[in-house]
Amino acid sequence: MSRHQQSPSPLERSPSEPRTGSAAVRRGPLAAPVLPAGMSLARGPDQIAEAWLPDVAGEVLLVTGFHVLQAEVERIVAAAGGQLRVVADVADAARYWDSAAAVLVGSDVRELPPRRRAPAVLVGLNGEGDSLWHLAAALGAERVAVLPDAAGWLAECLSRSRSPEAGGLVLGLTGGCGGAGATTAAIWIAQAAAGLGARVLVIDGDPWGGGLELALAAEETPGLRWPDLSQASGSIDPDQLADSLPVAGGFSFLSWPGSRERPAPVDAATTGGVLDAARRAYELVVVDIGRGSEPLHTFAWDCDRILVVVPAQLKAAVASARLTQELPPVETALLVRGKAGAALDSALIADAVGLPVHGMVPELRGVGAAAENGRLLELGKRRRVRHFAASVLDLLDGEIPVGEFP
Repeated sequence: MSRHQQSPSPLERSPSEPRTGSAAVRRGPLAAPVLPAGMSLARGPDQIAEAWLPDVAGEVLLVTGFHVLQAEVERIVAAAGGQLRVVADVADAARYWDSAAAVLVGSDVRELPPRRRAPAVLVGLNGEGDSLWHLAAALGAERVAVLPDAAGWLAECLSRSRSPEAGGLVLGLTGGCGGAGATTAAIWIAQAAAGLGARVLVIDGDPWGGGLELALAAEETPGLRWPDLSQASGSIDPDQLADSLPVAGGFSFLSWPGSRERPAPVDAATTGGVLDAARRAYELVVVDIGRGSEPLHTFAWDCDRILVVVPAQLKAAVASARLTQELPPVETALLVRGKAGAALDSALIADAVGLPVHGMVPELRGVGAAAENGRLLELGKRRRVRHFAASVLDLLDGEIPVGEFP
């Protein structure tokens, strides 16, 4: 057992205890409710008809011709006390589309009615593979639910779609190519927002990235790491999660261990639950997504905004253009890393990738060594870095309580 791990103990909330938090499950089965000591959770979807499920009022529109998929969604909505209208044909669905509380489309749908809002969720079945995420991006769906594993998450998602208190903003960062500097940018953005009084969490989304904690020189800081959550299931209490995470630079972080040991895997059910709890506990959640297909599917689809960090180079621009095809249909912009005299300017990068440029990541002497030695927070205090972070925080458009940079 590593120095970060705690002895797990099963903690199931009693039926009379109020429920907080929710599980965001897209892939992977839910195990029995087990969480590290000091954390709690609600019951999983195997008790879907129980009282823990939210009330789903208003009509939910499901567009699908798949009878098996229809039966799964009918069970979920009925158990949550909602009303479901099922339409097999997209053309017939148009008359109900805009008045529905939420619109779900099945994986058999290939086009949408003209001039209609994007569907809330694309629903599919286990075994359909990565094609679900490509289809969701093509249709503009906000989320993906793989059934039956995502039954509990889907019920809660339908409830939250009607709730004005959705929680904090989830901002994802990914590198357009290897070594682009997404981790560095994520740390600097989080440091700046925390310095202005926002509650901020940085999440390490790449188990093969070496560990965010090393870049923060915080490997000895006590608190939960991802392997400590490997057996978590169900809804995670937001306040208890926040109290259990380590802090560096004024913000909380959830990292993979910075060690040579192979970490315990964490499935998508758990990561979804953590992200949902994080959204409710923090005003800004910065996710260092990574570039692999698994981190992109696990984390990118829960982000409200995504920033792609790309060096000012032609090869990097081409690689970034390819990466953007794997991203979900959320607002996405570029952070160009370069300096005066770079091979390509930001306008050319924007044209090559097909995304607007939102900021310039400054090229500082010694930034590579600082990342290796855990001194990125020191560089984050420099004026050029603070101005870069200000340009990024402007994108949030008043969604977190940040003020002007000095």
